[in-house]
Amino acid sequence: MSHTSEEMMAVAAARRLTDDNVCFVGIGLPSLAANLARHTHAPGCVLVYESGTIGAKPDRLPLSIGDGELAETADAVVSVPEMFGYWLQGGRIDVGFLGAAQIDRHGNLNSTVIGDYERPKVRLPGGGGAPEIATSVENVFVMLRHSRRAFVRELDFRTSVGDNVRVVVTDLGVLEPRDGELTLLAVHPGVTVDDVVAATGWDLRVADDVHETPPPSEDELAALRALETKGSGAWQ
Repeated sequence: MSHTSEEMMAVAAARRLTDDNVCFVGIGLPSLAANLARHTHAPGCVLVYESGTIGAKPDRLPLSIGDGELAETADAVVSVPEMFGYWLQGGRIDVGFLGAAQIDRHGNLNSTVIGDYERPKVRLPGGGGAPEIATSVENVFVMLRHSRRAFVRELDFRTSVGDNVRVVVTDLGVLEPRDGELTLLAVHPGVTVDDVVAATGWDLRVADDVHETPPPSEDELAALRALETKGSGAWQ
């Protein structure tokens, strides 16, 4: 069964979640990946959204962090200060998803500006809760499209540190830190190592045993597309 690059990303990230994870989820591909895990192999995974919903169990992809279904299906709804201060900074969430406009070889992220900070070419949305997530969870999962504009030798601005980045899932493959530097471990079906190296703005370290990501199974695609259909493609 054929699949899109976005579906491959969601499946690759979902496979890393387990029943034991408490996961801080954002809207978009992270939400798709986390809900896919919960609807397939990790039904006990606890989803926490930035709006303060703890243990949300949506049957469709939420339109935003303020989607009513998150509150209706949650085990608890707390204030945003409590969610950040007690749950996140208190170490009660072990996985956090982040995206960014730029990433460097050490997993540091930029979601603030492109260009000089005082006179930027592009003013991005900013850090939001990303810096707290990056330093408060043990396992940061990064999801972003792989290009030389995103994978840069030097960030224009460091919004979040990469100390806790455990995996970077892109539309081309999967990278993990090795000795403090992101290393290519897997390429997705139809992608070569040379493709990933060419799309990276630094001399990418490549593992000796690079393998191909197993393609999505029929069950994974069926569950994923059911979420997409119910959510009207809101993650794209």
